[in-house]
Amino acid sequence: MLGKLFGRGGERPGADPFALPVPRRRKNGTYTLRALGDARVLALVEAATAGDWAAVKAALAPFDLGRDHAVLGEIADVDGVQEWIGRAVQEDAEHRATALLISGARHITWGWEARTSARASHVTREQWQIFYERLTIAEEQLLEAAELRPEWVTPWRRLLTSGRGMSVGTDVSEARLHAALRRDPLDLETHLEWLSRLQPRWSGEPGQALAFARDALAHVPQGHRLGCVIAMAHIEEWVESDRGDCLQEPQIQAELRKAADHSILHPAYQRRPGWQQDFHLFAMALSLADERHTVQRVVQTLDGAYTSWPWEYFAEPEKQFAGLHRRAG
Repeated sequence: MLGKLFGRGGERPGADPFALPVPRRRKNGTYTLRALGDARVLALVEAATAGDWAAVKAALAPFDLGRDHAVLGEIADVDGVQEWIGRAVQEDAEHRATALLISGARHITWGWEARTSARASHVTREQWQIFYERLTIAEEQLLEAAELRPEWVTPWRRLLTSGRGMSVGTDVSEARLHAALRRDPLDLETHLEWLSRLQPRWSGEPGQALAFARDALAHVPQGHRLGCVIAMAHIEEWVESDRGDCLQEPQIQAELRKAADHSILHPAYQRRPGWQQDFHLFAMALSLADERHTVQRVVQTLDGAYTSWPWEYFAEPEKQFAGLHRRAG
């Protein structure tokens, strides 16, 4: 039992020397995870916030930005990066590909900030115009980054996102998907982005995304985080459904338990900066399915650490997780 809970040999995973100290918890016992819970990522975010390109490059040294989607996402979320990253693109020839990647990723996030998460019918003409302008810049920069560094997977995964926003054709989208998967067939973020693309709200067909996730799951090695694809697929099914209890079926509960045991709860699972987001995918899916056993192990492992995604599908995401945390305790 201890082996299942704490990893190989029944021992807890070794202490992470780069883990940020747990901040003061709220009354509900939770806290918001910042900078993926990693001191090195925090240094990177602070450098990006300050607009210090030299410090950003130094802080990137421990990471492979061509593969680490989570670290790239942290920079892309920093407000103001778009104000200075263009100079790095123009002036730093040696690191031009990295600057292009960061700028492209930021322009996608910046574009969605203008569009907002509202339904298309509620987005104004001006918002659409700004959205497309920013995504157009992102596409140009990401395609150049991909050309300069053909081994990178992150540009292709981001191009899937920009392409979804710009409604590029199926042939283009599939070509980008295959380009990403040729570079990393087990890349979770690529699979998750394609799940979104297959949803009916993005012109997909009902059942398409779940079939894609199950096919991917069949090829997942033990302990690999790609197992999270089935959790997100069920969350997406819930988002698309008119029934709040649509996942509360014994076969769905069993499928999620099996996938969690095969991936994030397996002793071979490797924790990396931001590993908590993998656990949150299963925490939300299992809770929506009204599963009562595996969900406790998942939530207890999180030890109160909260990430907004995927809980942002709820009107009060923090409150939703806090309730689950309290019940699992």
